[in-house]
Amino acid sequence: MQFRGFALLIACALGVLGAQTRVVLETGQGAIEVELADARAPITTANFLRYLDGGFYDGGRFHRTVTMDNQPNNNTRIEAIQGGPTAERAQQGFPPIALERTSQTGLSHKDGVISMARFAPDSATSDFFICIGDQPSLDFGGMRNPDGQGFAAFGHVVKGMDVVRKIQKSPAEGQRLTPPVTIVKARRAAP
Repeated sequence: MQFRGFALLIACALGVLGAQTRVVLETGQGAIEVELADARAPITTANFLRYLDGGFYDGGRFHRTVTMDNQPNNNTRIEAIQGGPTAERAQQGFPPIALERTSQTGLSHKDGVISMARFAPDSATSDFFICIGDQPSLDFGGMRNPDGQGFAAFGHVVKGMDVVRKIQKSPAEGQRLTPPVTIVKARRAAP
């Protein structure tokens, strides 16, 4: 809980200053630049940045593609790509964070939005996904996850949606990208 308070303090300071952190994910398919919602999703943004600043995403991978054709057992279909550190590096990560619901942040899962992957509420750690097209079923009250709590959106792609779409169309077995698309380097963008 101590980290959560610190994250909120930092995020409030950033919000007052009007700062918006940008990060670049350099992949084997090209670069994706994301602007984070520092003030609106402070816990989630701080979590993502501690993984990024700790080098967890360097050498990581986009490992999952979700298309309209590869989710036959889902009544509520979405389109997205999911990435994170390698499985070995993820095990060295941090405890899960509290779920910042879209009903609290006012963010929505629109085309290009980045959000944290999770199973149950308050279980997100290092994996994230990027929406392709608007995905309201991922917002609070949406039914992609049966608990209806949605996912924690925390920013959006400002450059490189062509790269996101290219990754989504990469070879896959089911939803598993084969091979995964490497995240060569993940870093904060120069101001």
